[in-house]
Amino acid sequence: MTEFWLISAPGEKTCQQTWDQMMAATTRNNNLSTNHKFNIPDLKVGTLDVLVGLSDELAKLDSFVDSVVKKVAQYMADVLEDSRDKVQENLLANGVDLVTYITRFQWDMAKYPIKQSLKNISEIISKQVSQIDNDLKSRASAYNNLKGNLQNLERKNAGSLLTRSLADIVKKEDFVLDSEYLITLLVVVQKAAYTDWQKSYEGLAEMVVPRSSHLLFEDHDSGLFSVTLFLKAVDDFKHKARENKFVVRDFQYNEEDLKADKEEMTRLSTDKKKQFGPLVRWLKVNFSEAFIAWIHIKALRVFVESVLRYGLPVNFQAMLLQPSKKTMKRLREVLNDLYKHLDSSASAIIDCAMDIPGLNLSVQEYYPYVYYNIDCNLFDFKV
Repeated sequence: MTEFWLISAPGEKTCQQTWDQMMAATTRNNNLSTNHKFNIPDLKVGTLDVLVGLSDELAKLDSFVDSVVKKVAQYMADVLEDSRDKVQENLLANGVDLVTYITRFQWDMAKYPIKQSLKNISEIISKQVSQIDNDLKSRASAYNNLKGNLQNLERKNAGSLLTRSLADIVKKEDFVLDSEYLITLLVVVQKAAYTDWQKSYEGLAEMVVPRSSHLLFEDHDSGLFSVTLFLKAVDDFKHKARENKFVVRDFQYNEEDLKADKEEMTRLSTDKKKQFGPLVRWLKVNFSEAFIAWIHIKALRVFVESVLRYGLPVNFQAMLLQPSKKTMKRLREVLNDLYKHLDSSASAIIDCAMDIPGLNLSVQEYYPYVYYNIDCNLFDFKV
């Protein structure tokens, strides 16, 4: 599982003692979770009013950055298409996998200087991630347009002979061109009807050139035949062909148009390949940036909430717990027992949460200790 619980509890005599107590309760006898200390530096506290306002702002920012992280990851999977198994190896934070980054978290002093106020740090993160979000939208739009145009052309060059482009099938020598009297038509004939076609095409109208039909191409179901006749007989021929379930394609040979189609296909394919590498590199770099920003927001939220809950001077231990799915319920009970003395009202809230219709989720997730969830499952599908 790649879900973590980021919690904090006040320092007892020392923060180490708080850590030891939590370790004893969760690992010594029952192995409920894998635990790591989560290092948060000495940040500037500011006033109580600012902290209260910041608590709400950080909750919104957390949700926004989480959505950008997921968008970048999802788009990486979309861009890699057939190589989706390579998605995880491209989704790194600071060059390491996400679990390693979180469990060895160190505050980035260069990006987020701790001499700045908490509000300034949150604004730096907000601007940075908003820029990533905007850039993603414009890059994705450009790449998706290119990909869509290419797919449309590819669709035209595939599928049934009744609808597909014939540009890569027919050649100039298949047609009678520049004649005042003659024209070459292209007819789609089901494979089961080949014999009927050969026997009947010369009699479908007057003025069909004898022995002028040739099989140019075939797929699983049908074949494309050419036939040459006089211009004045075209309407009659089409009518009789339809009655016999032979389909005349509406096609006129134009070398310039066919050449333009092929060149457009080549150009789009080349452009897509050119853009692919730089786009994947941009996604890798900016996924890392957004994910790092997200974990720094979690650290900010723990710091702010711990000061609001436990008071000053700052004295708390932040801890990262990685439970398994089987142990989650039991781990929650153990933590509630361990920390219920911190806030007796929390137990009452937890007990009655189920009975209050329309109760806000944030209230249901209120515990006597500071708690935030970090879920690294970034996809709706299995990569």
